[in-house]
Amino acid sequence: MSDARRPLVAGNWKMNGMSRDGLALAEELARRVKSLAGTSGDRGGGDILRCDLLVCSPATLLWRVAQVLSDTPISVGGQDCHPEPSGAHTGDVSAEMLKDAGAAFVIVGHSERRGEHGESDELVRAKAEAAHAAGLCALICIGETEAERDGGKTLDVLARQLRGSVPQRAGAANTVIAYEPVWAIGAGRTPGTSEIAAAHAHIRETLGARLTDAGNMRVLYGGSVNPSNAAAFLALPEVDGALVGGASLDAEHFWAIARSCP
Repeated sequence: MSDARRPLVAGNWKMNGMSRDGLALAEELARRVKSLAGTSGDRGGGDILRCDLLVCSPATLLWRVAQVLSDTPISVGGQDCHPEPSGAHTGDVSAEMLKDAGAAFVIVGHSERRGEHGESDELVRAKAEAAHAAGLCALICIGETEAERDGGKTLDVLARQLRGSVPQRAGAANTVIAYEPVWAIGAGRTPGTSEIAAAHAHIRETLGARLTDAGNMRVLYGGSVNPSNAAAFLALPEVDGALVGGASLDAEHFWAIARSCP
């Protein structure tokens, strides 16, 4: 693994968290990382954690969570953005607005956006390009449905989504890929480690055919990641971290996953 592919453990809070609970979670994560810094002699205990940390809160909490985490190495991200920088788009949030609120990342193309809102690969790509233009790192999600998996189409689906969703100018500095099998998200079910390894190798190969910096790009695994299975997933050579859903809402669980990085 290259230096550029330092593991990233990202928490996606989804549509969860009022001010009190969300800020308490951010404060607890800040306390833990500062505690490590106090024992390791560096600002964030990075050598002990062996990974970067990211939390993607609801937009209503983003600015305040960013304030809480501002003096820690934990990054903050949004969960979606509009492809335009501004305009008459009631209810939407632009990448520039997220950046202004303190975000460094934004998730685009999550299966819940693709499924519930009918987002196409083309739209996901436009959102990723908007993130890049605003100076954000785009965390682009891809993954197959259960029917596609059962039909033996997993690798074809991943290749199609990568070709359609990832901008041509994507690289390690501005893009992270997250492989999240749709059928595993929130279901307590996961692919076997051999399936995950094969999917990540295919993702790397597909990226390499289009992008010069593919070898340095981080590819995360997501889908029912928890403290019990994280170590096995994170030990796979082609897995560069995890995108964590429900477990990221519990500081103890999220911290345990982060400490699982080899």
